[in-house]
Amino acid sequence: MTPAGKISAANCFSKSGKKNETMSRVGSKTIEVPDKVKVAIAGNHVSVEGPKGKLDMDMPRRTSVSQQENTLSVVRDGDDREARAMHGLGRSLLNNMVVGVADGYVKKLEINGVGFKAAVSGNTVTMNLGYSHPIKYDLPDQVKVTVDKDTNVTIEGPDKQKVGLVASELRGFYPVEPYKGKGVKYADEYVRRKEGKTVQ
Repeated sequence: MTPAGKISAANCFSKSGKKNETMSRVGSKTIEVPDKVKVAIAGNHVSVEGPKGKLDMDMPRRTSVSQQENTLSVVRDGDDREARAMHGLGRSLLNNMVVGVADGYVKKLEINGVGFKAAVSGNTVTMNLGYSHPIKYDLPDQVKVTVDKDTNVTIEGPDKQKVGLVASELRGFYPVEPYKGKGVKYADEYVRRKEGKTVQ
């Protein structure tokens, strides 16, 4: 009987007597590259280019990538915990890049409140959110923001991390409050409303 929390030697080996290798469920999946995306691999550096832009990165330590026709595969050096973690991370980051340059990422915000609005001029977003002065926000490279009807903000770009960061920072200037619903929220965000205190 094996004590709880212990792994018997038998469980570490297959019937053939060979040690079972633990695979990263994410890292072991191949990445399909669309025809509209070009991939360049130079050692541990990967560049991808598509209709939505161009991105590049150095693969995480203890990982490497190879390409066969329209398929990318990420492999790892070793089977310890760190190697497995880097394997999954590398595959996720690379897949995000391929999807980003092919189709792009989109985040949408909604602005609610009397006089609350946003506008875009060049590479700068200006938000009027009831403060004594408007808020100006400079956009990073390859991130585009459009505003419809002053209150519907769309953030687009090939870099998933940058798109998410810009959306989060714009929302953070005035997160929607639960009483009157004023502020900036994600378009698909549910805000539980609260009743204000009644004066007796």
